[in-house]
Amino acid sequence: MNYRQWLIAVLVVFSLVVSACAAPAAPATESGDGSSAAPAGEMTFVGTPRNETLILDNLNGSLERPENFNPYTPGVEMGRGYHEICLDNLWDIDTVTGDQFPALAAEMPTPLNDDYTSFEIKLREGIYWDDGVEFTSDDVIFTLQTWMDTETLAIHGWAVDYIAGFEAVDKYTVRLDTTRSQPRLSKDLGVTIWDNRFYPMAKHIWESQDPTTFEYFPPVCIGQYKFSKTDPNGNWTLWELRDDWERTSVGQITEKSGPKYILWNFVGTEEKRILAMIANDVDILQDITPESMEVLTQRSDVVRAWHAGFPYADFDDPCERGISFNNSEFPYDQWQVRWALALATDIKNVSLGTFAGMLRVSPLGVPPVAAVQNVYHKPLVERLQAMTLPDGYAPFDPNFALDMAKIFQEQGVGGDLPTTDAELIDLFGVGWWKYDTEQAAKLLEDVGFTRNADGKWLLPDGTPWSISINAPSDFEVQSGRLAYAVADSWSKFGIDASVKPMTANTFWTEQATGQFEAGSYWPGCAIGADIYPNLSGWHQKFIVPTGEPAPGNVNRHASDKIAAIMDELEKVTSDDPRNVELSSDLLMQMAQEMHWIPMFGTSKFVPVNETYFTNYPTADNYYEGPWWWWSNFKFIAANIQPKQ
Repeated sequence: MNYRQWLIAVLVVFSLVVSACAAPAAPATESGDGSSAAPAGEMTFVGTPRNETLILDNLNGSLERPENFNPYTPGVEMGRGYHEICLDNLWDIDTVTGDQFPALAAEMPTPLNDDYTSFEIKLREGIYWDDGVEFTSDDVIFTLQTWMDTETLAIHGWAVDYIAGFEAVDKYTVRLDTTRSQPRLSKDLGVTIWDNRFYPMAKHIWESQDPTTFEYFPPVCIGQYKFSKTDPNGNWTLWELRDDWERTSVGQITEKSGPKYILWNFVGTEEKRILAMIANDVDILQDITPESMEVLTQRSDVVRAWHAGFPYADFDDPCERGISFNNSEFPYDQWQVRWALALATDIKNVSLGTFAGMLRVSPLGVPPVAAVQNVYHKPLVERLQAMTLPDGYAPFDPNFALDMAKIFQEQGVGGDLPTTDAELIDLFGVGWWKYDTEQAAKLLEDVGFTRNADGKWLLPDGTPWSISINAPSDFEVQSGRLAYAVADSWSKFGIDASVKPMTANTFWTEQATGQFEAGSYWPGCAIGADIYPNLSGWHQKFIVPTGEPAPGNVNRHASDKIAAIMDELEKVTSDDPRNVELSSDLLMQMAQEMHWIPMFGTSKFVPVNETYFTNYPTADNYYEGPWWWWSNFKFIAANIQPKQ
């Protein structure tokens, strides 16, 4: 029995024991169409009717500061429903098409000149904050002015570089001028993946507060849900549907509302979360392992993942996982060190150790989702194979997909895999860097590293080299497991590598302030061919000293060559043919410099429980992607229906 089989067996036995000890669930009732209806009369632990309460896994675990709702302060927890259903955006995104659409804005921005330096922004009329005050251009102007006036806000540096001026033309119209041509204004100030830069401040509340210290508790919402209550220990947050939900962008666009209550609840370890779903105590999960997904399918007939069967997971989450560094601090400011660590990574074993090998690899700084892989990863294979390091070494290995297929076949689980090389590449990716510890050692020795008698690496000053990898604890399980698998590779290479599990607030604060040496982060995201909006933050102009919150470039990677390409990309529109050409050059330059170590796309199972609610987005019901932790969840929630 291998480890994976053993873990599945343990989880199954554990679930049987807990199920036997648990109180019996209320029986389901028969609906008019012959299907089972949701049990009535049950209450949640927060005092709401269970069949009216959609319960989601609290993605980032227990919160350190549950009463902080200021979106402009470091470490604030934007999940737990806050950015998903309380906040709203000028422009959101349809994840099926990748196209933006107006939300708080009434239409897409209108350029007022040919060089894209002046725009008109029309706001949707009839939108209200949940305290009954109307959302108008005054709120937009106040937010922008706060950015410009408050030097200690992380957004300030970006704002003064981008914004030349603004004014309220009337109650629902804003004119915005930029410092230079900005043909992607809606992407700069709207949602492109998970969230955006622009969180409107309610002027009537914020104008008397210090934006750097204001906790904004309780928050006043502009989405269709209002804040109800939160656990002082940071485990759960409850939101309630507004009586006036029609006076929101969701109400106007969909003419639907959503469940009466939505509860984000952190149950605990993965085993507890799986058992909670089996017991019908959670409706939507996100981060689980392949082993746990198998247990769910074995133990519950009301649970399904994105795909009803193998491979269960959605492989097209638009952020990729890997290892980041603070590139402004020694020794990670040396390209030789970053490349040595990449070449010392046994990527196939890391894939197996992270998610049982069911991952798509990526050598580029954007994720290998199908739409991106077809535009960039596949066409760039020839350039990747020709790429050399300054000493002439060619690091690319195109055989990852074929090698993984062989491993699965040797394990006796390759029967369901594709058979052609092209299909295997679609599944596992175009390739990665060679596992070459001799070349890694050479690069380190070139910059003064040595080994002691035990084969352990020493820094140039003769002290032992140790690396501590920041990793999410009890959330983002793929990145957490990735950190341990990478640490194992580096330890075998002779580095004292360890993993530091962290709660969400600390994990993100250390990234923003650069107070980390290595971390299992995901700073490379994209959803389509226009990758610039998601990579623009890598420009060196956003670098700030370690200890200060960064408005971008949290890795603090300085590169004149990357900056020059970005300066050119900033000038082209999304549909300009030069966009893909320049973006390809950008990705190749980033790979050459190893600005971080991208490793895998993200696999998300996103299992849902259909006991109380139906019409979730799935591969068979693809009206949206499964990204309930994104800002567009407010529109998904409006379509989720109680089981009658």
